[in-house]
Amino acid sequence: MAHIRVLPDLLISQIAAGEVVERPASVLKELLENAIDAGARDIQVTLDQGGLKRVQVDDDGGGLGKEDLPLALARHATSKIQSLDDLQGVSTMGFRGEALASIASVARVSLTSRGKDAAHAWMIRAEGSAGGSASEPAARAPGTTVLVEDLYFNTPARKKFMRSEQTEFGHCEEMFRRIALAHPDTVFTLKHNGRVSTLVRAQTLGERAAALLGREFLDASIPVEAQADTLRLSGLAGTPHAARARADSQYLFVNGRFVRDRMLSHAAREAYRDLLHGDRQPAYLLFLEIDPRGVDVNVHPAKIEVRFRDSGSIHQFVMHVLKRALSPTAAEAPVAYATMSGAGAGPAIQQGFQLAQPARAYQSFMAAAATPAALPASHAAPPLGFALAQLHGVYVLAQNDAGLVLVDMHAAHERIVYEKLKDNLDAGRVERQQLLVPAAFRADALEVAAAEENRETLERLGLELSAAGPNELAVRAAPMLLAGGDVAGLARSVLNEIREYGAAQALAARRDELLSGMACHAAVRANRILTVTEMNALLREMEATERAGSCNHGRPTWYQLTMVDLDKLFMRGQ
Repeated sequence: MAHIRVLPDLLISQIAAGEVVERPASVLKELLENAIDAGARDIQVTLDQGGLKRVQVDDDGGGLGKEDLPLALARHATSKIQSLDDLQGVSTMGFRGEALASIASVARVSLTSRGKDAAHAWMIRAEGSAGGSASEPAARAPGTTVLVEDLYFNTPARKKFMRSEQTEFGHCEEMFRRIALAHPDTVFTLKHNGRVSTLVRAQTLGERAAALLGREFLDASIPVEAQADTLRLSGLAGTPHAARARADSQYLFVNGRFVRDRMLSHAAREAYRDLLHGDRQPAYLLFLEIDPRGVDVNVHPAKIEVRFRDSGSIHQFVMHVLKRALSPTAAEAPVAYATMSGAGAGPAIQQGFQLAQPARAYQSFMAAAATPAALPASHAAPPLGFALAQLHGVYVLAQNDAGLVLVDMHAAHERIVYEKLKDNLDAGRVERQQLLVPAAFRADALEVAAAEENRETLERLGLELSAAGPNELAVRAAPMLLAGGDVAGLARSVLNEIREYGAAQALAARRDELLSGMACHAAVRANRILTVTEMNALLREMEATERAGSCNHGRPTWYQLTMVDLDKLFMRGQ
């Protein structure tokens, strides 16, 4: 008969290490979070062999006294919480009191620390055991050094699961990047195998983003800043130009802690839904601040998952803030363009993905960043200028104060129609227009049945269909915005959507996809000749439409060539 036994402390710590210490990057995360909690403003990370041989973190934080060193390596010993109330409102990065003990059970650890007013430092060692050696005097400036060597030296089976040195270093580098992004006012240094890999000084968030995520990301991003009661969202939201093939540039922090949360990720995806082309993934650096009592960070030992008490309202807040930031009208764009024109103008500015914030707010956000020359003050032309001509029946050429504007007329008109359809449907019903000559098209029995069974839904969408024969349907009324387009193709597309997903689903979860398809059918087609009056009307509507910088599928709708750009092309002044 099997007997129940109490596990020895070392085995308990090694079991815990399996959850906390997955790889060298996990060790680095715990040590960096401890340094942040200690108030450090200068943190140095030293790695050897991707962290497998050595992970060392030196900081200039508050330090520990001699009497605290043994407790630092003990399980469930912490200075960060004392009661259940503290646990329900955690405001520090660490709080469990088990990370160092878990690390010490599977590695050789030395901890050297000196308080601000102490005469000298003290050091304690532990090698694959809970607790540690007796404290001994050491030399060190105020702060703490934690040295972790030979990870998993006493559990070789676990060590076999480690990847190559370069792979493990890549994970460590990403962990370093996350912590450094969350604390731009702190100096961070990363050394690997004796060479400095990354060094960032104390700087603004914009500068830190440029240093760690690339200048291209910063140039193609929009500042985000919004607050509602105890919720605050700030940071940088990448424009469609910053989108990537993979979701590897999505940094989301809750109260300074990097998290992976399905609800927040979904909110971001919803905000970008009408803006990205194909399967492109958005890029963003966002910080959500919330009352610590409204979020549970005690979900998993790795502390990368969180649980919100009111997830629904937080989802709506994040989604709407991002949508608003990403939805400027073209009329708002030149304010930001004037701020960023010249040498500092990024690709996103030139491709019509404009900033939603006023120029002064953007300049304040980017203070210490270079201030490029602004465009000459002039109100002679509207933001997208006046039409000059049409190129091959596809593009509209216009002149504005900055230079030449090229507009993809189909993509632009598609966005305009789409936004109007959404507004009309939100208001209750899409305005429709009776057709003088009904548009008939062949339909199978299921399509005819779908038209009869979903008459009310079709009317809400501005469509009136009736049977014109056993295998034929006729469109007798169409949405006013779409009446001049391919109404037969539009009706067939809507019927297919309703048949596949059901009327309720089509008008709820798939509403935007449905309306996007309708807009595509109605948008002005290539090779249609427009008069100058029609082209100017298109430009003015673009200026009044949200998200006018891209079509429903994420393609840019217009591109600005400044006089500086044109002069460079022809080498004027060189």
